[in-house]
Amino acid sequence: MSQTALLEAQLAFLEDTVQTLDGALALQQQQLLRLEERVAALSHQLREQGQRLDAFPGTTPEPPPPHY
Repeated sequence: MSQTALLEAQLAFLEDTVQTLDGALALQQQQLLRLEERVAALSHQLREQGQRLDAFPGTTPEPPPPHY
């Protein structure tokens, strides 16, 4: 195999690798965005639950049990 053919084969392999990695990166970015949205929604729900609990009179946290 000539030097030129070898370099062309390596270049083709590298281009394929770059395309594969680009696709994987795009998929991970989409997954990350979805996860960030879910975390934000869950944080919002948790804050709302905390506010609802704070609205009840006499709902102070119980003291921790004594240690033995």
